[in-house]
Amino acid sequence: MNALKVTVLLAGLTGLFVLMGNAIGGTSGMVIAFAIAVVMNVGAYWFSDKLAIKMSRAVEVSPQQAPDLHRMVEVLAERAEIPKPKVYIVNDPSPNAFATGRNPANAAVAVNTGLMNLLTPDEVFGVVAHEIAHIKNRDTLTMTVVATIAGAITMLAQFAQIAAIFGGVGRSDDGDGPNPIGLLIMAFVAPFAAMIMQLAVSRAREFEADKWGAKFAGTPDGLSNALLKLERGTTVIPTRTDPAHAPLYIVNPLKGHGGFSKLFMTHPRSKNASPNSALCEEEGHRLLSKHRRILSRLANKGCQLPPLMGGEGVGRHFKRNRLR
Repeated sequence: MNALKVTVLLAGLTGLFVLMGNAIGGTSGMVIAFAIAVVMNVGAYWFSDKLAIKMSRAVEVSPQQAPDLHRMVEVLAERAEIPKPKVYIVNDPSPNAFATGRNPANAAVAVNTGLMNLLTPDEVFGVVAHEIAHIKNRDTLTMTVVATIAGAITMLAQFAQIAAIFGGVGRSDDGDGPNPIGLLIMAFVAPFAAMIMQLAVSRAREFEADKWGAKFAGTPDGLSNALLKLERGTTVIPTRTDPAHAPLYIVNPLKGHGGFSKLFMTHPRSKNASPNSALCEEEGHRLLSKHRRILSRLANKGCQLPPLMGGEGVGRHFKRNRLR
C-alpha cells in the first residue's frame, strides 16, 4: 500500500510540474517541462547522494576520525544485510541526521555534530538504525527524487511570478500570451501543493523506517528517546538546509510552533488525553519522526504526558526516559 501511495504521489508531483509548464508556455511549455522532469529524475538517480552531501556541506570521515560512529554503521549495515554506507559528519550545532544514495551499494549516512553532542550512544545507535532502514528500503532514492521535483516546482513558480508581472513570456498555441492572473494563482498554489505531496511521501516512508530501525537496533528505546530530544533540539537550533531537502532529515528542520507549521500537523494536540500506559509504550515504538509534532501525536493517541512535556501523567515507557 505504501509503495502504491508513493508511486501515485510521485506521479502527482511530475504532473504538477508539467501543468505549470503548460500554464506558462502552452503545449510547447508542457512538453519542455515534461522533458525537464525526465532529465531531473535521471539526474537525481545518478547524483542524489552527491547533491545531498554537497547541499549539507557534509565531510566524509574515516574509521580513525570517528571510530564509534563507523562501528555503529558497520554493525547495523550487517544486521540489515546491506553494504556499509559511507559515513559523513556535518558541522552543524542542530541535532539532526539523514541518509542518501540511489541504492544500498551507493549510500551514505550523515550525522550532525549537534546530534553527536546531544544524544547518548544508545540514542545515536537508534538514529543510525533508522537511517539504515531508509537505505534498506530504498527510501533515500525516493525522497531525493521527490525533493528534486519539488525544488524544480518552486523555481518554476518563481519564474511564473516574473512572467505574470512583466509578461513577454512565450505564447501559447492559440497565439495569446499566458493569463497573468492564472500564472499568479499557479505560482502560489503549486509550491504549496508540492510541499503537501512531499510531506505525504515522507510520512509514508517514516512508518516503515521506525519499525525496521527498531528491529535492527534490537530495541525501540534508543530511537524513541532520541526523537523526543531531537524534536526539542531542532526547534531551538534549526538545521541549515533548503526546504526541498528538508524531508531527507530524521526530524523536520523547518518546523515551528505555530502559524504555517500547524497546517501540516495531522494529529493536533488533544486537550482531553486519557491515561493509557500500554498505548504510550506502543506509540513509543511507532513514533513518527517527521512533519508532525511528536508530543502532539502521543497526546492525540490518548497518552498522558509528564509535566516536563506539558501533561499531567506519564506512560510507563516514558516514565524512565526524561528529556536531558
